[in-house]
Amino acid sequence: MLSNFSRWLTYTCALLYAILGTLLFLFPTQLAPVFAWKVTAFMTITIGGWCLGNAWLAYINARRWDWKLVYSSLIYLWLFGIGELIVLFFFRDKLKLEHPIAWLYFITLIVNALAAFVGVFDYLRLRPSNKLSDTAITKTQSLPAVAFVLFVGFLGLYGLTTQIGDIGTNGGIFPEVMSLFTLRSFGVFYFALALSVVPYFWDRSLNAVLHHSFAAYGLIVFITAAAFIYIGIFDFAKRPGGLAYFGVYLAVGIPLTFVFIKYGTGVSKN
Repeated sequence: MLSNFSRWLTYTCALLYAILGTLLFLFPTQLAPVFAWKVTAFMTITIGGWCLGNAWLAYINARRWDWKLVYSSLIYLWLFGIGELIVLFFFRDKLKLEHPIAWLYFITLIVNALAAFVGVFDYLRLRPSNKLSDTAITKTQSLPAVAFVLFVGFLGLYGLTTQIGDIGTNGGIFPEVMSLFTLRSFGVFYFALALSVVPYFWDRSLNAVLHHSFAAYGLIVFITAAAFIYIGIFDFAKRPGGLAYFGVYLAVGIPLTFVFIKYGTGVSKN
C-alpha cells in the first residue's frame, strides 16, 4: 500500500475539506460575496457540497487504506485537486484572495494536489497490486459504470470546452447562469468523477466497486441536499431541465442505498 505520509496527507485533505465545506454549506449567503471568484449563494452551497463529499471520500479512503479498494477514489480526489488548481491558474486574473475563506479554498487545493503528487510517486515506487481477490461482478453489472462514464464524462468535457451562451449554460439545467470560471470548475468536478470510474471497465472486483460507490456517496447526499435547500430558485415549469439536475443524483443515490443494504460497502474480506 501507499506510504503513511500519503495517508496522512489524505487525512489532512479530509479535515480541510470538512472545515471548508461546512462553512460554505452553512453560510452560503454570507460567503458568496467574498469567495475566491464571483459566485452566487447556490453555487457556494453546491461547492460546499463538493467539499463535504470530498471530506467523506478522503476520510473513508485514508481509514481503509487498502490499494485494491481505494485506488479509484484516490484517482478522483487527485484529479479534482490538480484540475481545480489549473482552473484557478487560467482564471488568475479573476481570482480574489482577500478573504480567509478564499485562502482556505486555495490552500485546500494545494494540499490536495500535494497528496496527488506524493500518491502517484508512491504508486510508481511501490507498484501495489489491485489483482482481483474477491467476488467479481458480471459484465452486465458493469454496464452502469459504462453509462456513468459516458454521461458524466460528457458533462465534464462540455463544462471544460463550452462557451457562455451555448446550450445548457443559460440556466436550462443548473438554475443560474454560470461564469466561465464556474463552468470550468464544474467541468473539472464531473470529468474527474468520470475518469475515476474508467478502471471498472476491466476491474471486476465487487468490493472495489462497492467501496468507490460508498466513498462517493457523500457527494450525492450533500449536492442533492444543497439543491433541495435552494429548490425555490428552480422554475420547473419554464425550465424543466432543472428536473434532470435533481433526477440524475436521485437516480444514482436511491438505488445505491439498496445496493449497500444488500451487498455492503466494500470492506475487504482479506
